[in-house]
Amino acid sequence: MARTLRKPENREVSLSAKDVADILDEIGVMLEISGENPFKSRAYYSAARALTSLDEGLDTLIEEHRLSSVPGIGTALTQKITELVTTGKLAYYDRLKESIPRGLIEMLKIPGLGPKKINMLHKALSIETIGELEYACKEHRLQDLKGFGSKTQDKILQGIAQIRKYHERRLYAEVIEDAEAILSKVRNHADVVNAEIAGSLRRCMETVKDIDILAATEHPHELSLFLASLPGIDHIIAQGDTKVSVALDSGINVDFRLVTPVEFPYALHHFTGSKEHNIAMRGRAKTKNLKMNEYGLFSGETLLPCHSEEDIFEALGLSYIPPELREDRGEIEAAEIGTLPDLVDVSDIRGLLHLHTQASDGADSIEALIHAARDMGIDYIGISDHSKSAAYAGGLSEDEIRAQHDEIDFLNKRYGKPYVLKGIESDILPDGRLDYDDATLETFDFVIAAVHSHFRMTEEEMTLRIMHAMDNPATTILAHPTGRLLLAREPYRLSMEKILSHAAERGTIIELNANPHRLDLDWRWCRHAKDLGVKITLNPDAHSIRGLSHIRFGVNIARKGWLTPADCINCLGLAEIKKVLKNRDTSLFKTR
Repeated sequence: MARTLRKPENREVSLSAKDVADILDEIGVMLEISGENPFKSRAYYSAARALTSLDEGLDTLIEEHRLSSVPGIGTALTQKITELVTTGKLAYYDRLKESIPRGLIEMLKIPGLGPKKINMLHKALSIETIGELEYACKEHRLQDLKGFGSKTQDKILQGIAQIRKYHERRLYAEVIEDAEAILSKVRNHADVVNAEIAGSLRRCMETVKDIDILAATEHPHELSLFLASLPGIDHIIAQGDTKVSVALDSGINVDFRLVTPVEFPYALHHFTGSKEHNIAMRGRAKTKNLKMNEYGLFSGETLLPCHSEEDIFEALGLSYIPPELREDRGEIEAAEIGTLPDLVDVSDIRGLLHLHTQASDGADSIEALIHAARDMGIDYIGISDHSKSAAYAGGLSEDEIRAQHDEIDFLNKRYGKPYVLKGIESDILPDGRLDYDDATLETFDFVIAAVHSHFRMTEEEMTLRIMHAMDNPATTILAHPTGRLLLAREPYRLSMEKILSHAAERGTIIELNANPHRLDLDWRWCRHAKDLGVKITLNPDAHSIRGLSHIRFGVNIARKGWLTPADCINCLGLAEIKKVLKNRDTSLFKTR
């Protein structure tokens, strides 16, 4: 069973032998995580066991200076235990906790993952949080690590899913499938006139707290009973004729709201949100002497009939605002003057440029990816395995690159479509240089430059590092520009303002990484990039065939960021994308 460390406590009373034993045990665990000499951690474990089997009081042994006579407790441990008991604190313990990333301690909650394996993961892959560990597992980085393998990797993912079950927020991608499956069941019920997903999930936020589903019915009581009996429900939180709240087996909560068919359009707009958008919309209604709420749009006491959300916006003198844009970031003003963008859609995507294969840390071959992409209707794919400095991800040597390029040439002759472009995800080294020499970099159709190490630079250092990499003529695309992992790792410090301005000057394309753990570039920066004329590529960063479908999550974020097909290079056809990648010829977009 996995160990769990206690939270430190401020005590005004002396600690019991059991309390001290627990802390000594924690110290032993932390020493193992730190990779200290195993004899040192064993000494603390032995001392902890000795304290739990004392025949007399610990206070007495300390007062009479006889603690060192207890087998397994020497002079150094006597001093530490005495400090703990007499002061309620231990400076060594506090320093040790401070020196170990908190996420490593949290990993102990994962069944089957002990201190030694956590130390290996930290040293080999620089993993410091459960989220980073989950990401590494999904990128298959543990399968070749000594002492792990694919089965261990799968067990770790299962353990992470279990401990995450009751987390407050979830990734959009973790929730949307459940939401869509439930919505389908609701829509198929005989008493349901209409039903939609609402809330932050409908607005395609990166993370969500729960699932909101709105249903229109003339028979709320019967529908309420049905909703409370849906499969996959762990327990019912509340049940009535207007609202049913349940917790699913997965740990996520679902709020069903039941309204009449007449109320449905108004309620859908209201419960989609955001709060800020709704406040602004109510303000606009007020300027027209109207009142707006979840029950309707009123002139005095008279309900203005609206059969859809489109009707509501039209009644307020606005063009329809897609749910993704409803964040009160200028969408109402744009809807008033008719300048809302024609947002990019999944159907606009012609190619996928960031794919990993078995040559580095991917799960599938190039040929398998070709077949999968062809089934999706994709015209071209871009293979971009990791570069040689990424040893943790099986980065490719120069010889391996030449062999891969020969394979791509053969497959292009064999299949033709989707066409395979030769790329690489080249590490940006700490000084801003790219992995590989210029001659090797010139052999690629495109180079994705990415930061994968040395995250703790100052804002100025990291900004200059990335800008230096963008200055390299070989750099085509800047990958996942902030390095964030949602709910797992904060972005590294950098000036995104400077990065985007430099991209505009250099013609560097910015990646919007569609991996649901990243979704980076953040949608809040997309519109600024667009205004600067910076082009975006929506990349799945796929490490398996299944990862190709992640492109939909990237499209969601692009839509939230006001992006159109003309802003995204992989909405271009093959002939056009080749010109853009080779010459950074973004003038092609001006005629679209």
